[in-house]
Amino acid sequence: MASVSTVSMLDSTMEIDKLTYEIFSVLENKFLYGCDDPKRSSVAGKARVKVRILSIDAGGSTDGVLAAKCLAHLEAILRRKSGNSTAHIADFFDVVAGSGAGGVLAGLLFTRRKDGGAPMFTAEEALKFIVENGRKFSLASPAGVFRRVFRPSKVFKKVFGGSTLKEMVKPVLIPCYDLRTGAPFLFSRADAVEMEGCDFKLAEVCGATVADRTVEMKSVDRKTRISAVGGGVAMNNPTAAAITHVLNNKRDFPLCNGVEDLLVVSLGNGESDSGTGNFMSSPASFVSIAGDGAADMVDQALSLAFGQASSKSNYIRIQGHGIFGKRHSQILEGRKRTSASDIADEMLRQRNVESILFQGRKLAGITNLQKLEGVAGELMKEQGRRNTSVLPPVVLLKHSHSSPSPRTSSSTTLSSISSSS
Repeated sequence: MASVSTVSMLDSTMEIDKLTYEIFSVLENKFLYGCDDPKRSSVAGKARVKVRILSIDAGGSTDGVLAAKCLAHLEAILRRKSGNSTAHIADFFDVVAGSGAGGVLAGLLFTRRKDGGAPMFTAEEALKFIVENGRKFSLASPAGVFRRVFRPSKVFKKVFGGSTLKEMVKPVLIPCYDLRTGAPFLFSRADAVEMEGCDFKLAEVCGATVADRTVEMKSVDRKTRISAVGGGVAMNNPTAAAITHVLNNKRDFPLCNGVEDLLVVSLGNGESDSGTGNFMSSPASFVSIAGDGAADMVDQALSLAFGQASSKSNYIRIQGHGIFGKRHSQILEGRKRTSASDIADEMLRQRNVESILFQGRKLAGITNLQKLEGVAGELMKEQGRRNTSVLPPVVLLKHSHSSPSPRTSSSTTLSSISSSS
């Protein structure tokens, strides 16, 4: 009987909480946004701010260079439009998700300097790093003696030192695949701030998300253990994970209720070379092709979600395509060697591809470079809305470890529990 009574009390409490939430929502809409007043509602609608998400795919056919070049171009445009010659990519986004080489870019662009100031890398500096090192830690790179000798963790340790997830300037999500639990694991700044067991060194996080073999790692407090392989295996395109994190995280994003409250920029790194007939020549090639398929599925699903919400301009996808196979041979004919940088340049000049609601994909009338101009315009509009908004769209915790469990949209609860020792 006691247990029945307890359940009844819990049910009653839940109903009261639900009613309280609904009443508060009505009051919030009426007094904060003026939804009952057509005039005030119109003004509030125009000024309503959006949570800005940047998502970066794993290495792809350009080993991360395409996304890095996109970001370098975007940062240059934003500096020109804003009149701020020292502006960083991190100034214009609230959340970043990156997988594989994309996770490395997220780390470079969103990690605070030791002096506590701006991010440690500009987009141009990050591009240089990826061009010089991307091939070394790409899953698509051919295995060999050099690959066995080279350890990406050494390069990352030199760059990040002892910095941890808590030192990111904005919320970050970087995936790997945890072999201990057989589940994806998302390294998350939000979780790191709330729980010591979810804070990891950034050098190790980057090493895990690009790993082509098992990497054993522990959290800073040594209590959480992970057997990691690359993020491209778990989620080549982490955009859906980033959106899920924001929509289910009312603590940090209290005003975000749906995709209409988001501005998402998703950057690919070029579709794999599946048209040459050698696409099954190695396990790495198979992983690349599988990753492309998964990335396209995420793109199609998000196109559906944003299309249904009449928020087409809120979701922008830039990906390289169509230069491989026969066309690839024609373009590169006469060249003895083609670098990832050359391929990325060609992809930037391509017409952008859009996923259309219920209609597959089609070529847009503008190039990827022109699309980046449009992205910069949307980001500048959002900056303008924030200058007139009373309520902040993002409320971040700096230091707290009171949360009893990780967010379901960040590190997987299964991994966090099962990997602890």
